[in-house]
Amino acid sequence: MLLKITFLGTSGTIPSVERNSPAIFVQFGGHRFLFDCGEGTQRQMMIAKVGFRNLDNIFITHLHTDHFIGLFGLLETMSLNERTKPLNIFAPKAKVLKALFDVFGYDGLSYPINVRELKDGEEVKFDDFRVIAFKTQHIVQSVGYAIIENERRGKFNRKKAEKELGIPPGPLYAKLARGESIVWNGKLITPEMVLGEKRKGRKVVYTGDTRPTERTIEVARNADLLIHDASFREELKDWAIESGHSTAKEAAEVAKAAGVKKLVLTHISTRYSKDVSPLLEEAKEIFKNTIVAEDFLSLEVKYG
Repeated sequence: MLLKITFLGTSGTIPSVERNSPAIFVQFGGHRFLFDCGEGTQRQMMIAKVGFRNLDNIFITHLHTDHFIGLFGLLETMSLNERTKPLNIFAPKAKVLKALFDVFGYDGLSYPINVRELKDGEEVKFDDFRVIAFKTQHIVQSVGYAIIENERRGKFNRKKAEKELGIPPGPLYAKLARGESIVWNGKLITPEMVLGEKRKGRKVVYTGDTRPTERTIEVARNADLLIHDASFREELKDWAIESGHSTAKEAAEVAKAAGVKKLVLTHISTRYSKDVSPLLEEAKEIFKNTIVAEDFLSLEVKYG
């Protein structure tokens, strides 16, 4: 099942010529959703050709305008395109977001909006995965999100099925591989008899704006991909602390402590818009498998 991450905006606080405000588009199988929706996100979606049609869920990390102000144009555009399906929006302090929608008269859209507050440890379940909110440390109430795929069935042992149990290749194999039991030669054959151990699903973690925290390390443990705030170099750590952000070095330390496979730095200060090498070099001293996100970068998260 395809798990693809597209960065629509990677700037910190204000957009630059090179980078738009924060937004990440996720395609997971037939599901499409956003993490954050900064100013101009709908235009970025058009350029990236990801489409609005199947966008049914938006997850907002916190209510600083650079992370949610793009919602208003996006909601209007989908209504003008005669959308009828409900849209789910998840955020901390959801009542504030609801109040803003009321002010702008969004009860008159062509589709209903469901706004739900998510707190630390709460989750939204889908068929094959779930999205879990976790507490982060910013200057306002904030959460990050982890996409966690369900465990997958073990690999089908064809040799055992054919040689040891005498089951001929064909439709019976498909049933067993799907987790269904069969009867062969009067004997019940269960999937456990021909399937290997269950395999771990994929995990992607997005922090939003945050200081490095033990909670992030806990949630990101062994993640395939960690997308972490890396607004500044270590020389500006005092400002990072005051503004509730992380340095590239701190993001790398989180990645190393969590044992993730890959780290992506985002929320890049405009100081580094034209040259991100200082951030990348600082992070790579701690965690080698690090890249800096750019607008329209797409990453496919494959099975390990």
